[in-house]
Amino acid sequence: MSERVHLVDEEDDLYSGYNEFNPALDTEGLDEDEGFQQAVRTSYGRRPPVTGRMPTTGAGRTQIGTAAGQRLKTGMVSSMGRPTTGMQDGQARPMTAVRAAGYTSTTGRGGFDPLNQGASRGPAPALESKSEDSPEEKVKLLERKVNELVEESCLANSRKEMQLALEKAKEAGRKERVLVRQKEQMSVNDQINLDLTYSVLFNLGNQYEGSEMYTEAFNTYMVIVKNKMFNNAGRLKVNMGNIYYIQRDYQKAIKYYRMALDQVPNTHKEMRIKIMQNIGIMFVKLGQYTDAVTSFETIMSEKPDIRTGFNLVLCYYALGDREKMKKSFQKLLHVNLNIDDDEKYISHNDDDKHTHMLLDAIRNDSLREYDRKKKHLAETLIMSAAKLIAPVIDTTFAAGFDWCVESVKLSPYVELANDLEINKAISYLKQKEFGLAVETLKNFEKKDAKMASPAATNLSAIYFLEKDFVQASVYADVAMASDRYNPGALVNKGNIHYQQSEYDKAKEYYTEALRTESSCVEALYNLGLANKQMGELGLALDNFIKLHSIVRNSAEVLYQISYIYDKLEETTQSTEWFLQCIGIVPTDPVVLSKLGQIYDEEGDKSQAFQYHFESYRHFPSNISILEWLGSYYIESQFYEKAIHYFEKASLIQPNNVQWPMMVASCYRRSGNYPHALETYKSIHRRFPESLECLRFIVRICTDLGLKEAQEYSQMLKKAEKQREVKESRQSTSATRRGSSHRVNSGVRLGSAGSETRVGSSESGGSIGGHGGKSSKAHQLMQDPGEQFDVPSNKSIDASYVDPLGPTMERPKTAARLRPAEDEFADEELGDDLLPE
Repeated sequence: MSERVHLVDEEDDLYSGYNEFNPALDTEGLDEDEGFQQAVRTSYGRRPPVTGRMPTTGAGRTQIGTAAGQRLKTGMVSSMGRPTTGMQDGQARPMTAVRAAGYTSTTGRGGFDPLNQGASRGPAPALESKSEDSPEEKVKLLERKVNELVEESCLANSRKEMQLALEKAKEAGRKERVLVRQKEQMSVNDQINLDLTYSVLFNLGNQYEGSEMYTEAFNTYMVIVKNKMFNNAGRLKVNMGNIYYIQRDYQKAIKYYRMALDQVPNTHKEMRIKIMQNIGIMFVKLGQYTDAVTSFETIMSEKPDIRTGFNLVLCYYALGDREKMKKSFQKLLHVNLNIDDDEKYISHNDDDKHTHMLLDAIRNDSLREYDRKKKHLAETLIMSAAKLIAPVIDTTFAAGFDWCVESVKLSPYVELANDLEINKAISYLKQKEFGLAVETLKNFEKKDAKMASPAATNLSAIYFLEKDFVQASVYADVAMASDRYNPGALVNKGNIHYQQSEYDKAKEYYTEALRTESSCVEALYNLGLANKQMGELGLALDNFIKLHSIVRNSAEVLYQISYIYDKLEETTQSTEWFLQCIGIVPTDPVVLSKLGQIYDEEGDKSQAFQYHFESYRHFPSNISILEWLGSYYIESQFYEKAIHYFEKASLIQPNNVQWPMMVASCYRRSGNYPHALETYKSIHRRFPESLECLRFIVRICTDLGLKEAQEYSQMLKKAEKQREVKESRQSTSATRRGSSHRVNSGVRLGSAGSETRVGSSESGGSIGGHGGKSSKAHQLMQDPGEQFDVPSNKSIDASYVDPLGPTMERPKTAARLRPAEDEFADEELGDDLLPE
């Protein structure tokens, strides 16, 4: 201890040094101190201030001082500005005789510890982590998992993934029940989260309803409703009523809607109005329009709505109350839509750029789009209501429409008045009063271009249907002059050129209409027809396939695509598109016959017969189908069934000898010769010029050994002789004409063979693309060993050879005497007519 005591010499002044201070604390001469001023003006003066703590070394933690034995430490001052005392050998000495209570100037010795408790206690232990195995933590994790599953279920429902949403909802329900059991085991029933239970059950019911599992959804809602611990659970009876509405049990739906209405307080006005709307719609479904009117009138008196107003008009229309129809229509016109005026989006100051930017931002935003949809819905419902009640609210149709137009003009929907006038003209067209329709539309000629263009378009269409193409062209030009970008006017102009076979010009107008409005289906369809007429099948196919992507279920478009593929000889594609067309119009006989023809060409007789028979069943008057079915049964050697179809054809074309000939041939082929002979005789009486009929009569009579064979043989020879004489005269008259007329005479010879054609198998024209079937059917009826051939139109031998040799040349005299011709002079005598 004696080593640490500092003895004061007598020569030392105990109070010396107290008036001395560090020069750094002298602030009076700072203005004249160049070093200080330079430091202030540079970044050096912005350095952080020096603290009173001295740096220590890593080993001995001793303060760095000046030379050994010095008392003061350089650069170290206390917080009060006085210099600190030094240390010797790392030990601090007391500043005064009274030692401070726990305060030392030694750094690094620790914080404030007057009782010296740190030495015995040691450092503080680390924080203990909570164990996840504790029951409380398990409950919290389970609650968090249930909430996550409910959220995932709702998100899956918003993405229309109903199966995933239902699975998540069920899993959330299972985990929620596990959570409740764990809390009951922990005896914390008062901490059961009822809101979580309610959300899980409600979400599960919604997912059942979205998956169309209505019984499960109803039971889930019933569990919530019966639990008295849930607040406002009675509102779910609206959902239960919706389920009965989907199941078309309207009486029970009304019951639950009324129960929900009773449990909803009057303060919730929006909810009550929606429930009353549902009740009114249920009464409409049941046909109880008086009760429905009560609900709708209540809504219109409390908070008018555009849909409710329209439903009210419909109910009064069903009840036939004219005056109430008028009043409800006027209520509908004055419903406040609560939408902004269009002037809000128009800038009145062209110099204000900020206003322009703001208007550009809100002009097409989502709220503006919502307002547009709301206004469009209101206009659509008003137009529908006006067209519905106009014919019945007054004594005449015109007077009713005029009242609607005047009412609309006095309402906020003034622009709909002109549309009503045009609808009035269209209604005249539906009633086939074309004069009144034209007169109504002509009233728009002197109005603004916005209304003149659609009126002229309708006038052009009317004149086009009346085949007055001149007036149709005039009004189409008027419509285009009023509005060059009117696609309807361009289509009408193109139709006029198409009707005049000017397909190039028609194509130009259709293309321009498509440039104006790319979704104009009329222009696209007509453009495909024009390309098909011009032989550009590839372009036509592209047009119709594009149109098919816009209009998916159009039978006309599907037929055109199938027809073009058939022309391009792509049988597989054609068959596929025809089958799609049949799926839309299963009773179309033309499409069925085309499919039958395709399968017939491929050699699939069973499929061909099926489609031909279906076509015959829906349209039994098609000659080509009757002919094909008869030929099919002939090939199958069911001659009795073939007779039925040929008799049908004979009834349709009674002047065509082919069909009774086919009937007689079927009888002959089936072995019923007497019936066949009677049929041939009947044909001969109706068509005595038919050589083929006489030949078959002669053949059957000869085979049966009848005496009539000789008589019919004479008649056959006489008919053949007359035919040869006629052909000779035609060839002689053709020879006398000049060489310039020989080509024409050849054409006439081809047409003069119509008498031969009457008796031939080619007489019936083919319909529906079945060319060649007639000849095939007739060939099937011919015997391979016939003694005579039936002449055919395709190779007519018009030459004539006189069996008695060339005639003597007539003397050349001035007079032209017609030699008397003996009708039977050159007739050959048979062996049976010669004397014995």
